[in-house]
Amino acid sequence: MAQRKAKPRKDKAREERIMWEIVPDAHDSEERAMGWWSYLEDCLKFPFPARCIAKQASSPLKIGDEVQVIGLSSEGCEHDMLVTIRWGKDELAVPLAQLKPGKGVDAETCQAVEDWHYWLKQGYEF
Repeated sequence: MAQRKAKPRKDKAREERIMWEIVPDAHDSEERAMGWWSYLEDCLKFPFPARCIAKQASSPLKIGDEVQVIGLSSEGCEHDMLVTIRWGKDELAVPLAQLKPGKGVDAETCQAVEDWHYWLKQGYEF
């Protein structure tokens, strides 16, 4: 039987930011998704380096891969938050959940990514 990861301890400051800044008036999944997309659009400063920290079936990235995040993707935002990365000569949308900002990335970008990771680890959904 697979062992489930424990939820991280509640972070009061992060919980308040999510409830009052990110999804304050969201009444349904579409509004929560748009709240997250808007928050990330406002906070993420592109481009920024990132490293893959988790494998996902929908992405070709492997743990440890280093990428350049160049934008927020509106593709699939009703189910997940995707970012656009440089992938060889092309661009590719991958889940933000599998990326951690690299060294030298500004604090606001790091906090926004950490907020998204926290939301997911708590088991929250749109």
